[in-house]
Order: sequence, then C-alpha cells, then structure tokens
Amino acid sequence: QVQVVESGGGLVQPGGSLRLSCAASGSGFEINTMGWYRQAPGQQREMVASIQRNDTAIYKDSVKGRFSISRDNAKNTVYLQMSSLKPEDTAVYYCYASYAYYYSEFVHRSWGQGTQVTVSS
Repeated sequence: QVQVVESGGGLVQPGGSLRLSCAASGSGFEINTMGWYRQAPGQQREMVASIQRNDTAIYKDSVKGRFSISRDNAKNTVYLQMSSLKPEDTAVYYCYASYAYYYSEFVHRSWGQGTQVTVSS
C-alpha cells in the first residue's frame, strides 16, 4: 500500500504564509491525483485543492488566489503554498494520493495522518 506523509504545518499569524509538503512512497504504482483536504473542529472535512498528473489544478473557492498547489511527479510529492492566511484556515490538513498499480486499472486512495495549521495572533 502507498504511504502518504505530510509535513510543514504549524502556527502562523494572520496574513502569514506556510508551505505544506506531502510525499507518497511505495512501489509499483503511478499516482494520478494528489490533493489536500482540511477539517476544522466540529466541521466536516472539505476539499482544499487537488492537482492531476498533467498539473491541472482545482481549488476551493475561498482559497483561490491565496493557495497554490504544485507537484513533483519524479518525487511523488505535492506541495500546498498558503499565503494571506486567515483564522478560518485553521484546521488539520490531510493529504491524499489517488493511484493505480501498473497491473491494474483499479484506483486506490491513501491518506496521510494530517498536519495541524493554526492561524492566530
């Protein structure tokens, strides 16, 4: 199974920036889509941004223009650059990777354990 590990969360003041990283590891697979969800206390998990292998990206409306997602296919890594952060961005951010093994068309999804992002003065 593909393992996904996030890093880069922390505490930042409103208006500040953070960069999250997420790496997928394993063998015998190819990743299609990677992305980020977030979950604030008492809220449902929501999609933040995702990026396909061809670099096509989509964003949650409230983060457009502030967040940027990118990926390095050679490293099976995805990044989320977050700028102009707001207190409402505070949440646990979860990375995922959608992938298929070379011998199969079945698509799997693996999730990371999450990284806390807190935006507060």
